[in-house]
Order: sequence, then C-alpha cells, then structure tokens
Amino acid sequence: MKIIDPAKFVYSRRVRYSGIILLVLLGIFLMIVGYRTYRVYQEDLPSFTSLHNIEPSLKTRIYSSDGTLLQDFYSENRVITPYKQMPRHLIDMLMAVEDREFFNHWGVNIRRVFGALTINITNWEIVQGASTITQQLSRMVFLDRKETLERKIKEALTAVKLERTYSKEEIIQMYLNQYYFGWGAYGISAAARVYFDKKPEELDVGECAFLVGLLKGPSRYSANVFEDPEGAQRVRNRSLYAYYDWGRITRAQYDSLSNMPMEFHRPTEQFGRAPYFTEEIRLYLLNKYGEKALYSGGLNVITTLDWDIQLAAESALVQQLDLEQARIEGRYPPDHPSYTLVLPDTVDSFGNPIRIYKKVQGAVISIENATGNILALVGGRSFQESKWNRITQATLTPGSAFKPFVYTTAMDNGFNPSDIFFDNSLKLEIPGAPDWRPHNFDNEFMGEMTLRTGLALSRNLIAIKLLLRLGPEQVIFYAQKMGITTPLRANPSLAIGTSEVKPIELTSAYTVFPNGGIKIPYRFILKVMDRYGNILEDNSNIQKEEVLSAQTAYIMVNLLQSVVDEGTGRNARNLGFSRPAGGKTGTSDSFCDNWFQGFTPQITTGVWVGFDDKTSLGENQTGSANAVPIWTKVMIAAHSTLPIMDFEIPDGITFLDICLESGKLATDRCSKVAREIYRTTAAPTETCPLHPSAGLYVRPGSPSDRYGNPEDSSDVYHF
Repeated sequence: MKIIDPAKFVYSRRVRYSGIILLVLLGIFLMIVGYRTYRVYQEDLPSFTSLHNIEPSLKTRIYSSDGTLLQDFYSENRVITPYKQMPRHLIDMLMAVEDREFFNHWGVNIRRVFGALTINITNWEIVQGASTITQQLSRMVFLDRKETLERKIKEALTAVKLERTYSKEEIIQMYLNQYYFGWGAYGISAAARVYFDKKPEELDVGECAFLVGLLKGPSRYSANVFEDPEGAQRVRNRSLYAYYDWGRITRAQYDSLSNMPMEFHRPTEQFGRAPYFTEEIRLYLLNKYGEKALYSGGLNVITTLDWDIQLAAESALVQQLDLEQARIEGRYPPDHPSYTLVLPDTVDSFGNPIRIYKKVQGAVISIENATGNILALVGGRSFQESKWNRITQATLTPGSAFKPFVYTTAMDNGFNPSDIFFDNSLKLEIPGAPDWRPHNFDNEFMGEMTLRTGLALSRNLIAIKLLLRLGPEQVIFYAQKMGITTPLRANPSLAIGTSEVKPIELTSAYTVFPNGGIKIPYRFILKVMDRYGNILEDNSNIQKEEVLSAQTAYIMVNLLQSVVDEGTGRNARNLGFSRPAGGKTGTSDSFCDNWFQGFTPQITTGVWVGFDDKTSLGENQTGSANAVPIWTKVMIAAHSTLPIMDFEIPDGITFLDICLESGKLATDRCSKVAREIYRTTAAPTETCPLHPSAGLYVRPGSPSDRYGNPEDSSDVYHF
C-alpha cells in the first residue's frame, strides 16, 4: 500500500485549484474580451451602409464650355484615379512595402500579427507593425490614430467588414486615392501632379517608389524633399529595396535605380484660369449647394466660358491698359497728387514718403446673343492685385453708352431717325438748384441734324432734348425692361448717363437689339454634376422675354450701325473689324469712365476703362480712344470661326430716301439725301418742303415741327 505524503497531497490540490482558478479567470477574461468585441462590432463599427458609401473629399472642378479646366476648389486636393489607370509597379510597390500577402488574407494577417507580437515582446518595444493595407484604410476612413487595444480591435473588425464589402482592387483604389502624400496632395493623382507634374499612369518605377515611401510619414518625409534631394533619394530607396527583397526587380536593377538622382518637376503655380469668372461660379455654388458640397463634394461644373475668347479678352485688356499706364506715367510726374499715391509707412533715402502711380483698370465681358452665355469675363487688370470684379460688382457711370435707351424709348413712341433736332445751347431752370447748361464733348454746337446723326456723333444736347420730350421716367421704364436694375435718377442728365449701372447689366441689355427685341438673361453655368455624374443643374433651357417690338429693335440696330460705320465708334473699322456691327461709345464727365458697347448678330461685348477712384484718364481720352481697341481685338478673335452674318430685317420695315435738311421725302432738288429706315405704318408721306419739285404735290407748311427753335441761340426748358 502506497503511502501518500500529506504535504505533497495538499500541494497537488492547491496546484489543481490554482489551475482551475486561472482557467476560470482566463475564461472570464475571454468572455469579457469576446463580449466587448461583440459590442464593438455591433455598436462602434461603421455600418454596412457607411461602408457602401465611402466618399472621400473630392475637389470641385470648373470647366469652360470646350472642356478646359479653369479652376479647382477643395479642402483636400484630391482627384479619383481608377484602379485600371494605376501603373502595375505602383500597386506592387505598395504591397512590397506595406502588405505582401494582401491578395491572400481576409483583412487581417494572423500569421503576421503573431510574428510581429513575438518580435515586439523580444525587443520589449514596438519595432514592427502588422496592419494590413485594409486595416490601414479602415483606420484612415473610419477611425483615429490612438494606440489603444480598443482601436486595434475596431481596426481589425472594420478591415474584415471592408473585405466583405469590396474587392481587393477596390480596396487598393480607395487606399491610394485616400492617403495623404504631403504638400496638400490627397491621393495618388494629386501626388503625381504635385511632385512630378505627371498623371499617375505616367509614373516610372523610381517615382512610384518615392510616393509609396512617403506613406510611412508624409508630413515628415515630404517637408524638405524639394530642397533635400538626398533625403528624397533615401525615401525612394527604402521602397526600392523592399521591391527587390520581394523579388520584383533584380539586384542589378535595384543598384541602377537607387543610384539615380531624384528629379522633381513641380507644376507652375497658377492662380487658376479666368479667376474673375470662376470666383463668380464659386460664390454661386457656395450659396446654392453649401460649403461641404463646394469644397469636398467633387462637383463638376460646365460653364459658358469660351477659353479662346477669354484668352483674347485678357490679352487685349492688358495690352491696352499697359499703353494707357505708360501714357499716364509719361505725362504726369511721379509726385503728381492725382495720378500717384503714397505708400503707407515708407520713406525714401531723403525721408520723403514714397509715391507710386495708380493703376489704370479695365474690364471686358462678351455674351452670346442667342443664349445669354457669358463667353469671356475679365473683371480687372489682375485678380491677384485686386479681386474687385468691375463687371459684376462695380456700379459705374456709363456716359453716352446710356443714350441708346433714350433713343429706344423715342423710336418706340412715334419718333423716327430722320426727325430734326437742334444741337444748340440749352438752359435748364431747376427749382431750388442752379440753372444747368449742359455741353457737348467738344464744347461746340453743330446746329440742326437728324436723330441718326445726333446718336452717331454722340451729341449730348440732342439726347437731352429728346429725353425732355419723352420724360425721364419713361426712359427709366425702358432701361429696366431691357435689364438695368440699378437705381436710375429721373433727371435730365440721365440722358448722358450720369446714373450708375453694372457693366454686366449694360452689356446684357445691349443684346436685346441684335436679338430682335428679345431679352435673354445672361448665364455663367450650363451644367452642374455630382461626383457620380448625376446632373444637379441643367440650364439648357433658354428663357426669353419680348421687351421691344422687332421693328423698334431693328431700327436701333440700324442707328447703332451708324455709330460704328461713320460715328464715334468708327475706330473699330480703322482697326480692322469689317463685319456688320453696331454699338455705342461712352465717356463720362471729366473723362473718368470710358466705354464701348458693341454687337454683331452673334456676340455682344462691353468694355470699360478707367481708374477705380474716378481719376480722369486725361483730356480728350474717350471710349473711342481706349475702349474701342480692346473691343476690336476681342471681337476679331471671337468671330474667327463664325460665319459672316448680317442683321435680319423683320417685317414691317421700309427704307426711303429722305432730305437731311427737312427730314421729309426727298425730291429731285434735295442736295443732302440719305436712305432712312421706318416702320411701314409710320413712314413719312410728305415730300421735302425746303426743296419743292415741279410737278410734285408739296404739302403746304414749313418745318415748324422741328424740336428746338432755330431762330434762338439757345433753348430754355423748365424742369
């Protein structure tokens, strides 16, 4: 009989009990971990809906109508590159460095986890990670970077979910499009552009190695790469060695690639194309779709802009403004109080404040008549120097460019181009104010003339007398119908454009003439699409409103053709623009605001030149001198591919030979005869009473229906 030692028996029982207790505790621990894992899986992990709707922040891209990229707006500089457009060595390089068994695991590499755990325990510090590409993606998209057990559990479980939701190729695509590569580049497309000015598919092996190497620490490794090519080479070579170690290149290839110098080709920094135009787009999108959609939503916006015409407008404006600037600086000394300004907190070697010349500014807008599409918009000399958009934001004095609204009102209310007015002095007695004696540009009077001649030569006194006959309120009514929304003052000086207007509205209103009396609102955007190509906004429908009769509109076209062919706008002909065109120059008082608004059957373009602070451009500096040259260059470029067209004559229009001295039907004794335009229903039937012809019936009477008194040296009006 075997005798059991009581002490050993007690010890054995204690060991068994301790083992049982440890097993129980381990079981409880595993239950707790399992329960916590279950709760994390159920409550804290992203839902399958979230997994199915991973939407990285994408830039909004603004395009011209011909597909030219104008501008990007973004919080993260990212453009999605499809998996098929990624070079094979980029994908293999990524796996060589980060996850060589990527295509063989289900989100978590268990063998790698235990291997890394053993190495880290052996070294008593974390020297090796075990996160797969999928785990890194789950952390990047859904989690944070806190080094906690709970986050590691979430990361692993989310990776499993991702693998159940997406293919391996889709995970690689999301990974390389999500990751930050430094220098504001989010995703491989932006990184290829920022560092090498290439598309992803154009990257070579060494460039792919460098970009993959950045993923280990983009902020740290990318900080000085452009100034430290040797440091950039070390980043690249670490990836190349992993690529060699994985067997994707030979030792000879590795040695050759690793010894090559790093060459970066950063894209030229630009402020974006057509910045004044795209800023209007940005403000519109921000107001309609919100900040998140604008800067992160990946919208694609097709605008109305024609890039070739825009380039021509920018070039023509800068060239003319440089000429004007040189003229100013050559005529006025550097200390002139009107044309120079003091730089704050600066002095020269003598202690005197430093002065610089003010900048002559200008603006151009071109609109397609049939659609209202804005084809070109330049809001100033330089967007970087001044973001103030003089086309859309400024209210400027139009001067004589407003006169067509006066004449339109007249033509629509019984007046004819052949009506005789007197260009003579005028005194307006205004209660409670000094008498007003307006003058012409040349401070001279030319006597009697037809309304056509008065408009062609831009005679102020003719326009003022015409407005007084019509009433300023009626002129305002017509201007507003045609698209002017700024407040217009109902006084006699309205006739010569003393009330401010927005250039964009003035140019748009002029399109009513070649459009046959139809107002078509101007527009910036043709289409807005979301990141998936779904159309959010489609402006293909053109809104039309008849605001003038076709006859009135054509009579005004015909009158404004005289301005270009033989009046103040004839400089356009001298400079080589030969197509049928009409328009009107404008020069405000003291030569501050210079204009030309002109149109063909296809396009209307408006030009303004001046100083922002209303400083005079100088004596005799008119719209004909400095706005017409810009207009001509823009319109020549804009029509380079368009067919030559003439203005369509509507029904109800007739042409007759008229005596310019009487404004009546010409006889064979009239020496000054011109072909004139009328509504058929309002065509004159009286022959010239000043030059009666034998055998023709001459209606008795004298030309007493002229407006103004030829016997007096001046007219007096009470207003």
